Amino acid sequence: MDYNLDTPSTLRGRGYKCTARMFNKEVQHQSKLELEGNIEHHEDIESKKTTKADDSSSSSGSDSSDSSDSESDKTSGKVKIKTSSNDDEMIGPPLPPGFGPIVDDKLKQQSQKYDSEDDDSEEEEETLDQKIPSSHEISLNHGAKTVSALTLDPSGARLVTGGNDYQVKFFDFAGMDASLRYFRQIQPCESHPIRQLQYSSTGDKILVVSGNCKPKVLDRDGHEVLECMKGDPYINDVANTKGHTAMLNGGCWNPKVREEFMTCSNDASVRLWDVNTGCKKHKNIMKPKTQQGRKCIPTACCYSTDGRWIACGCQDGSIQIWDHNKNFVNVGMVSRTAHMNGTDTSSLCFSYDDRVLASRGGDDTVKLWDIRNFKTPLVTRDGLTNFFPVTDCIFSPDDRMVVTGLSIKKGQGKGKLLFMDRQTLDTVTEIEISDSSVVRCLWHPRLNQIVVGSADGIVKLFYDPKKSHRGALLCVVKKPRESKQMQVLSKTQIITPYALPMFREARPTSTRKFEERQRKDPLKSRRPDLPITGPGEGGRLAEKGATLSQYVVQSMILKKPDKYESNPREAILRHAKEAAENPFWVDVAYQKTQPKKIFQQPQEEKGEDDDDHPLYKKHKMG
Repeated sequence: MDYNLDTPSTLRGRGYKCTARMFNKEVQHQSKLELEGNIEHHEDIESKKTTKADDSSSSSGSDSSDSSDSESDKTSGKVKIKTSSNDDEMIGPPLPPGFGPIVDDKLKQQSQKYDSEDDDSEEEEETLDQKIPSSHEISLNHGAKTVSALTLDPSGARLVTGGNDYQVKFFDFAGMDASLRYFRQIQPCESHPIRQLQYSSTGDKILVVSGNCKPKVLDRDGHEVLECMKGDPYINDVANTKGHTAMLNGGCWNPKVREEFMTCSNDASVRLWDVNTGCKKHKNIMKPKTQQGRKCIPTACCYSTDGRWIACGCQDGSIQIWDHNKNFVNVGMVSRTAHMNGTDTSSLCFSYDDRVLASRGGDDTVKLWDIRNFKTPLVTRDGLTNFFPVTDCIFSPDDRMVVTGLSIKKGQGKGKLLFMDRQTLDTVTEIEISDSSVVRCLWHPRLNQIVVGSADGIVKLFYDPKKSHRGALLCVVKKPRESKQMQVLSKTQIITPYALPMFREARPTSTRKFEERQRKDPLKSRRPDLPITGPGEGGRLAEKGATLSQYVVQSMILKKPDKYESNPREAILRHAKEAAENPFWVDVAYQKTQPKKIFQQPQEEKGEDDDDHPLYKKHKMG
């Protein structure tokens, strides 16, 4: 077949003024027709392969007619293509050689893609235990005591751990190698155990809740930004104080308002703080009450994911919820018998859909509560041992599982991380962590990795290379850095003006004169002190005591009683004979001027009657 394409030269020969732009438009239009005809042509071929044998006789006739049609249409620049024995015609050029198989491969790839998508949709969904990223694990060493606080920043780049050893350690996944060492260690609250750590929603600040009454806010690198004010402990009404007056129990950031955070304390108050004001005074205060209207100590608190609800677990076993959009005078929802009275509710957590609240009680239970009907729990799970007041209870990122840690006594097994179904709280699976209790746990939704802190100071991080992203995957592939040997000079040369040759003293040619000068020096030739055998002399003490006061006390005890102690005159006069025979102090100075001592004459004693009469009755002299 011949292609009837008019080139710019032929168009100019016919008298047309053709430009490059006109030619490009013509080629684009022609190629578009080719592609459309090609696709329709192959569709007709695939659909009528079965009738090809029956139409063999008619196809020969059609070829002859096509040839005659193509010759008649050469002048018009159009070619008619017959795809079958029918009279269906398509305007456009025929297929260029080698174009057919390419289109066939594209069609096959599309069909295979659609088939694979259908197969994936038909596959069964993964079970709950298969969604847990626990195929690999790494261990981070925090210390020798309980890991009581864990937090990951929103991006998942840094992990911060805190414990009962008062230390806070920072781990950076991107900058860490396979040695898994922390890059910073601080002690922000002196000798107070760390109770809670949490990154803000923006990841630029860290809230530190410790055993004292003043929460702190650190920046991303661990430097202190501000410290909250302490209240007056002598004021009875905690609403009239500027801050907490007793030990803190917990705290968290507002997920929607990035400048606000909340803390709860043993002073029976839950306070809201604003970072912009410098935390000189609390922003709002909530006072949990018992059923009798008395003070109640909150042990755990949390925000809902939309920031509307504030939940608080108290020591009387109740769970009280306030509405953030209303005033905090009256509680919004309350369940008085949520847990056993007198136990510490260690953790509260809202689900990601904000419909269910999970509580971990000190009575070894986990309960789920519906916010719309808060009187009775949805489901309860008993027999979950809890020895720590900060044991966590969290939801999985897909809201289908509840995760908590189990406590054990020393030498009675291994601590476990328990995964439960949200609907029934039945055990999905459990992971053995270490030989001590599991206290803290964290499941980051972005990394899809689980961080677990135990009572022996070990932090374990679980991940799956196929399901997890970044985090531990960044550091486990890096080799530990080799230690670089540095050359240090043992002696450093200090150049001073007097070290110049013109100021330098001449060295003696022989050592004999130098030794003679040293022997004449009374300090250098002084004999060393001999060992002390008595009580001590010259400021040095022997076996009497290590200190001067101890020596004086021992000497006073061993001192014999002085017979002249009660009569100081006799004690002085006992040395009179020796002083007269051997004068040393005063007598030597007065031997020439006053060899004979002159003493003051004793005054006459006044009569008893002199003082009895008044002055105007006394006799006048002369």
